[in-house]
Amino acid sequence: MKVRDHTGQTWRVTRRWVPWRRRLKGFVDAGPNLPSGLGDDPISLVIGLIGLIIMLPFVILALVAGLELLLVLLVLPFAILGRVLLGRHWTVEARKGFRPWSEVKAGGWSDSRQKIQDLAAAIERGDVPPRTLGEDRTSP
Repeated sequence: MKVRDHTGQTWRVTRRWVPWRRRLKGFVDAGPNLPSGLGDDPISLVIGLIGLIIMLPFVILALVAGLELLLVLLVLPFAILGRVLLGRHWTVEARKGFRPWSEVKAGGWSDSRQKIQDLAAAIERGDVPPRTLGEDRTSP
């Protein structure tokens, strides 16, 4: 559910479907725009090799993010079965923009729906939930 607080900031209040939050979301597109070929002459070869060395951390990051996405896709059917059929409890999280801000344990499906509505209404009133996620947990 998407809501705005009294300052106009957009908040997203949702259920978390898998047991963890993705850590590398949004980092795959970061990286310099370098030439694609190594060239035919020695200078182009040296420039191409330097470009490959510079790109190596971004390639590794993209591989790690891809593996994490694959793991999410493999675990998601079991997480859905566990939550829906076996009655596993849901975690409701509030994000300020797209930054994780707060998470709250909720009960079953209907309890978590009510918790989402209550949390969204509180944010619209200006009652920001306490920060339990992210880098700076001490200041709101």
